[in-house]
Amino acid sequence: MCQDESCKTSAACFDVLSRDSGLTHESHRKDVEQVYLRCSEGSIEWMYPTGALIVNLRPNISPASYKHLTVCIKPFKDSAGANIYLEKTGELKLLVRDGERSPSRVYCFGYDQGGLFVEATPQQDISRKITGFQYELMSKGIAADLHTASAPCRPCSDTEVLLAVCTSDFVIRGSIQNVTNEAEEQESIIHVGVNKLYRQKSKVFQLTGESGNWRGQIKTLLECGVKPGDGDFLFTGRMHFGEARLGCAPRFKDFQRMYKEAKDKGLNPCEIGPD
Repeated sequence: MCQDESCKTSAACFDVLSRDSGLTHESHRKDVEQVYLRCSEGSIEWMYPTGALIVNLRPNISPASYKHLTVCIKPFKDSAGANIYLEKTGELKLLVRDGERSPSRVYCFGYDQGGLFVEATPQQDISRKITGFQYELMSKGIAADLHTASAPCRPCSDTEVLLAVCTSDFVIRGSIQNVTNEAEEQESIIHVGVNKLYRQKSKVFQLTGESGNWRGQIKTLLECGVKPGDGDFLFTGRMHFGEARLGCAPRFKDFQRMYKEAKDKGLNPCEIGPD
């Protein structure tokens, strides 16, 4: 079927797979091709889809760890031309219907539930269709935190905050400059001014040219009702499909208290300068 660009892998192990045009394969509309991806995150773009793709995710970890993984996919905003199924031993379960429009929706399933089967739908003009999605593999615990509706809204306990400081993709001290609510996507964007950057996995928080201050954006659920306010917070969270998602976010003075109490008792799970 299509000639494969193969898996282009960067140092961070990010798959980018781009498929050839189906326009050159009109006589093989029923062809099914297998694709193997080795990274924990990446994206697939299938131009002018015909036939089908079986997408096999084979991360560079021990097979014994597979049962602890969750797979999440997020279709591109304008993805069209194919249905995406979850496939196991020949049985198909529809995940994303061709033409479904949910810009921020993420579909997750256990790694052991099967693989992805992407099947082109009949089209009068396939030249206008491109099917694509991002994918991520993560531990089941992290996936549950990201996709449990109440998780970002529930205040964290002292223990959860101290653990989040050690394990989160980003940890910053900052203030809420503004909040933008996106009703269609049921999300809020928190515009954060950063006073101290402890850690970040990706360059979400950056120096701004005008003021020379660090700034960035964090997303959370609209139902959490986040509003601008005075004072500093300790923001922690995870990176998910290139976006910062809010985890624990106590007021900074409360974090200082719980950090000092744990340190005095020798119970803090990791060291971080609280000031």
